[in-house]
Amino acid sequence: MIDELKTKLSSLGMDEEMATKVIETVADFAKTKLPGQVHSAIDDVLAGKKPDLGALGGMLGSLSGLFGGK
Repeated sequence: MIDELKTKLSSLGMDEEMATKVIETVADFAKTKLPGQVHSAIDDVLAGKKPDLGALGGMLGSLSGLFGGK
């Protein structure tokens, strides 16, 4: 998922280092706005892991088609 995002940012003219910084900045910002229990899921995504979202995952999974998910 992160590699896909980096590819999209690269298509905008960003090099890999800048794309990584942008992703980290957005993740840090999201952590300031979201409850603490979601922070580990954000960290998992940044590390290339599939986050354990518990019950929230089921709700988000049902909406994933709206955002291009499968």
